Amino acid sequence: MTNVSLLTYPSRPLRRPDAIPGSAGSTEIHTMKRLPRIEQYGLIGDMQTSAHVCDDGSIDWLCLPRFDSPAIFAGLLGTQEHGAWQIAPAPPASRSEAGAVSERRYLGDSLVLESLWRTPSGSVRVLDFMPPRSGAPQVIRIVEGVAGEVEMVSAMRPRPGYGRVSPWIHEVGGRMVAEAGADALWFDTGVQHVEKNGVIVSTFAIAAGQSVAFVLSWCPSHAAAPDLPDPESALAETLAFWQDWAQECTYDGPYREAVIRSSIALKAMTYAPSGGIVAAPTTSLPEEIGGERQWDYRFTWLRDASTTLAALLGTGKRQEAQAWRRWLLRAVAGDPENLQIMYGITGERDLRERELPWLPGYEGSAPVRVGNGAADQLQLDVYGEVVETLYLAHQSGVAHCADTAVLHQRLIEHLVQRWQEPDEGIWEIRGARRHFVHSKVMAWVAIDRTIRLAEAGALTLDPVPLVELRETIHREVCTEGFDPVRNTFTQSYGSQELDASTLLIARVGFLPPDDPRVVGTVDAVRRELSTPDGLVRRYPTIGKHTGVDGLTGDEGAFVLCSFWLVDALALTGRLDEAHALFERLLALRNDLGLLAEEYDPVQQRQLGNFPQAFSHMGLVQSALLLHQLAAQSSPHRGAVAVPARRFPSLGLLQNRKAPTSQHA
Repeated sequence: MTNVSLLTYPSRPLRRPDAIPGSAGSTEIHTMKRLPRIEQYGLIGDMQTSAHVCDDGSIDWLCLPRFDSPAIFAGLLGTQEHGAWQIAPAPPASRSEAGAVSERRYLGDSLVLESLWRTPSGSVRVLDFMPPRSGAPQVIRIVEGVAGEVEMVSAMRPRPGYGRVSPWIHEVGGRMVAEAGADALWFDTGVQHVEKNGVIVSTFAIAAGQSVAFVLSWCPSHAAAPDLPDPESALAETLAFWQDWAQECTYDGPYREAVIRSSIALKAMTYAPSGGIVAAPTTSLPEEIGGERQWDYRFTWLRDASTTLAALLGTGKRQEAQAWRRWLLRAVAGDPENLQIMYGITGERDLRERELPWLPGYEGSAPVRVGNGAADQLQLDVYGEVVETLYLAHQSGVAHCADTAVLHQRLIEHLVQRWQEPDEGIWEIRGARRHFVHSKVMAWVAIDRTIRLAEAGALTLDPVPLVELRETIHREVCTEGFDPVRNTFTQSYGSQELDASTLLIARVGFLPPDDPRVVGTVDAVRRELSTPDGLVRRYPTIGKHTGVDGLTGDEGAFVLCSFWLVDALALTGRLDEAHALFERLLALRNDLGLLAEEYDPVQQRQLGNFPQAFSHMGLVQSALLLHQLAAQSSPHRGAVAVPARRFPSLGLLQNRKAPTSQHA
């Protein structure tokens, strides 16, 4: 076990920060504006909140004590002046000297991040992690000497209130604390440190075999100080937790490493006390650099959480589904008629959107938003995603819950009354409501799965009236949402625009994969929504003009939609092409296996909130589907016949017999 002690001091006297070789007055290197790309960040977390660690050793995003709390480090959306904590080798004394070179990885199947720095004088590694919480939330950073001796600097600038507040930094009982309003940040380390201009600075030399720990703990400012941390025990417990959890994965296919890494990312975005799952642990990372498409994703969308759980269920995870089901009951309560499409992580309903004008935004992409006005939208597809997850939970052996069954029935009763209304759809448009094809298809899914559960005796209702409704919805979508000239389903009734969400029509069982309308839709999406390298955009945008979504500007290729194309290609018998695209998508991950919401194929960089649950869910589900289809196909992949059977881990129902008429 690594030898770690808060009382471990380097072997030679420490120097004050104003004496760091090559620094122009102490901390200039730690306050200069940096513009790291989104993919340069790694994630650590304790399943209640998380931190983003850049490959230069700087934590630039940390909300405490919850995912949706105001950030105490908000440098990600501005500069390090808005809060950051960097631990890295000291800069060279002159520009002619070689600087440090780093590489990083997660330790095994865990969320413990290891950064290895090589310098001319030696090498050092830093372990960053957040222990699964049993008391105060903690960020622990352990510095270990590997070879030679390395001059190191730790510079922490706490700025609560999303970078707006300068805290009162002082000592209490020999411990450093930064207090501001309701927040108290306790800083413990075994090396000497000073506070200078709002920055807590430690300079030290670390030699081979030595180690020193830095711990940041949060508690309410009115409460007693948190206990002194034990970094060595915390490291061992954190490693054990994640490795034990990962070992439960039942997927044993060729992409196991990618599936486990994505599953860990999804687990890290789960708020353990409630079972809620955030769509992403960040806000306002742009979908277009310099554009207006910045949103707060630190909430629980019914859609995102449902599909995330479908992916986890496919890898054998059941406890998360049970916890989410309890969250759903509490959040919706006795009011399914006023169902929101998203809630706070413990079921909060008031998610009012506002802007933070003091933050310039990531690479100047303003405004920075907190809260999300889409909470008040009507998105009919969420009924389908929720019911599908309840159906999959039943199929996976999750114990029956009478209260959930009652809620399920009430949701269906409400959907029966509203399915014919236009809505804002899966992409949460901020323009006029439309009859989106995907919304109607998912309404069909909600009715279909309810019928199946009733026929299986899991719901006590008469399925006969729903059977007729299921056929009515199906007939209407095939009539109003299909363009027979172009042989493709469209974004909405009567529109010319395409939408990548129509790639799901076969996967959810609305039509069989070999239906000509399915094949035509896949081909149309590839033709009209694909980038030159085969990635997929959600729908057309028109630059500086306002598009169907009510917004100006463009965006990158949507990672989840690209995984949907993988699935659609595989289901329509083009397994070689599906595998090739899947491999291309795996290559978009950063060096730690993480994916943002979108990818810019021109600038070749990740865009949008990071990491994104949708993206990692798509990776897991595509890997499961490819593995299952490959196992059923002949040794020579290519045009294979997709068996008429159900894929329980993916929610693909048994293929219905292809209708004989155009609009059946």
